[in-house]
Amino acid sequence: MQWEFIVALVLGIPVILFPVALVWYLNIGGLYALIKEAREKKAAREEATRAVADKQREEKEFVSVRQAKR
Repeated sequence: MQWEFIVALVLGIPVILFPVALVWYLNIGGLYALIKEAREKKAAREEATRAVADKQREEKEFVSVRQAKR
């Protein structure tokens, strides 16, 4: 190979690979943010479900204690 061709490859490959790496980085970053947000929403939903179940259990216990006192 001629040295001009090798120099062109050495200079051209980073020019081509940099935008590819940048787009890949942005896609992976977006997917990471999406997964993190989904996990946070799921945790909040589970916490709300747990809170409702606890409240219902407390109400049921209160009613049963009240009926037992009669």
